[in-house]
Amino acid sequence: MITDDILYVGVNDRDIDLFEGQFVVPNGIAYNSYVIMDEKIAVMDTVDHRKKDDYLANLEKALNGRCPDYLVISHVEPDHASSIRAFLDRYPSVQLVGNAKTFQMLTRFFDLNLDSAVTVKEGDVLSLGRHELHFIMTPMVHWPEVMFTYDSCDKVLFSADAFGKFGALDADEDWTCEARRYYFNIVGKFGGPVQMVLKKAAALDIQIICPLHGPILKENLDYYLDKYHTWSSYEAESEGVFIAYASFHGNTAQAAEKLRELLLAKGCPRVTMADLARDDMAEAVEDAFRYGKIVLAASSYNGGVMPFMETFLHLLKGKNYQKRTVALIENGSWAPSARRVMSEILSQMSAITLTETSVTVQSTVKDDTVKELEALADELMK
Repeated sequence: MITDDILYVGVNDRDIDLFEGQFVVPNGIAYNSYVIMDEKIAVMDTVDHRKKDDYLANLEKALNGRCPDYLVISHVEPDHASSIRAFLDRYPSVQLVGNAKTFQMLTRFFDLNLDSAVTVKEGDVLSLGRHELHFIMTPMVHWPEVMFTYDSCDKVLFSADAFGKFGALDADEDWTCEARRYYFNIVGKFGGPVQMVLKKAAALDIQIICPLHGPILKENLDYYLDKYHTWSSYEAESEGVFIAYASFHGNTAQAAEKLRELLLAKGCPRVTMADLARDDMAEAVEDAFRYGKIVLAASSYNGGVMPFMETFLHLLKGKNYQKRTVALIENGSWAPSARRVMSEILSQMSAITLTETSVTVQSTVKDDTVKELEALADELMK
């Protein structure tokens, strides 16, 4: 129970290995759905079809013999909407509530009769009795049809994918870490639209946030709103340096590790490292956005750069990476090319400042390499 009238009917998915077919979720994922009980009943979204039977059982128990009047569709992505057909088979009299884009996109997934559907727009209100639902259009957070719903009675914001995180609801894990990884890998490209939504939210008296993934947020809401402001404005969140490396035979990794030692010895508050060939690429993307300074260390390969680094840089570009200081370390035994390729990709991003110092490792780390790394550490510490 979230409030006296709002019930949780979502489900945990502990069986899934990759969310959206690409993101490792060791602690699963939660698909959230809610029921508002009033003179009329509104259900807020469904869940992924993977868990539709558990979901429908939860819903039936919560309804306690009553039939819902409305199904509000915040987001038609399949992890939230692929049980709509099963929902309507169970409750055929329900009216679907969404915006014009909602129904345009929904018909690409299902053959539905939309004659009784309720189409809403910015500022429209749907009365359930005591509860009045206010609709807020939030396109590109992170699909074009997304909308929030604000219940002015209990002061609850149903926030679609915003403020969500990876992990089942019973996962014992830090909200910030998995919410950050979720945000930058799924929503991160759309910082501008998120900023617009935060301005709309600032005008509301919000006491509870109900996202479609992750826990219901009831306390310290300013903390979560502040995180979203930092993330969506592409500002650095933490002091420190992130080092991402792609190494063939361990020599580039050795240079990265040596730089880490030098930075810590010079008082850097935190140095985080990622082996792009072995570590979770989504976590590397997360850390690249978390810190204001990043070091890219890579071996040359076929006149270019090691593929894991190239993939990583294209991921950052696709997520609108910007406002960062970047240092480059390359390795090449006879014709170093990694720095050139990394620079070319970085030049396609906004507000990227390359350090004056860069390092070229010629096969292995030697004394002169260490001197160059120390000079780079000094510049990063300025």
